Amino acid sequence: MTQTLPPVQFLQTAEPGTRVVVRYRIADGLTDALGYLLEAGETSCTVRTRTSDVEIPLELVIAAKQVPPPPPRRQPTVR
Repeated sequence: MTQTLPPVQFLQTAEPGTRVVVRYRIADGLTDALGYLLEAGETSCTVRTRTSDVEIPLELVIAAKQVPPPPPRRQPTVR
């Protein structure tokens, strides 16, 4: 049986560069950050998404896990 870490503990022990998805609370509900973990400290973590670096307060984190690398990009079709 595999034992999973609580989300904050996972983020604080994951290696920088690990691809992660982090679900966290925002004013209107929940949102996800999918990208590469840059760092995780005592109070926040930073995830580099496709569009920006997102700093997430750990107190708002609901779930977090490692995810596989993205699939290769498809070549554009030529007509």
